[in-house]
Amino acid sequence: MFLPVTLQLLMGFWESLKIFLLTLAFALPLGLVICFGSMSRFFPLKKLTRGFVWIIRGTPLMLQLIIIFYGPGLMFGLPAMPRFTATIVAFVINYACYFSEIYRGGIESIPRGQYEAGQVLGMTKGQIFYRVVLLQVIKRVLAPMSNEIITLVKDTSLARIIGIYEIIWAGEAFIKKGLIWPLFYTGVFYLVFNGLLTILFGYLEKKLDYFRS
Repeated sequence: MFLPVTLQLLMGFWESLKIFLLTLAFALPLGLVICFGSMSRFFPLKKLTRGFVWIIRGTPLMLQLIIIFYGPGLMFGLPAMPRFTATIVAFVINYACYFSEIYRGGIESIPRGQYEAGQVLGMTKGQIFYRVVLLQVIKRVLAPMSNEIITLVKDTSLARIIGIYEIIWAGEAFIKKGLIWPLFYTGVFYLVFNGLLTILFGYLEKKLDYFRS
């Protein structure tokens, strides 16, 4: 019985893994775009971006999933998105907003003197950012970013609210057969995956140790 259960859970875990990878692929760069918007000197754009981030961070991801999947059809009569697409859209928007605040905190923590020193040396703003600031920002945001990414692994289970067959759903399905241990077994997948991510982020932090705060 162990092997069939494992294979069934692996199918669910594959869906969770796809949500995780696609969310990271789109949310990491989008978060940087939102960050620049929230730091813009153009006041309307800055306020609009920060207001949007405040709404997304202040409401549950589960609610956002429901609104993005059901909202277009119920409010505007539009055809519903495919369930998986709606899941990715909701996750990307949610995590991009969280990542944007982490980016912003990292960028704003760099001493102003470093920007001024770059300007004295004749560097452009782009050169200062990519050659002087960027690696220091990566070092400073790595720890909070790793926490959000590990949270993302666990949040993939919320996709079941709009009918995505992820690993928790796969484990819960065995309850109807009188088996509860497959549901507990799903925790092993999360622990192993998060353990690997913890090792990876620990390695990256050591590689960036030459940047001292």
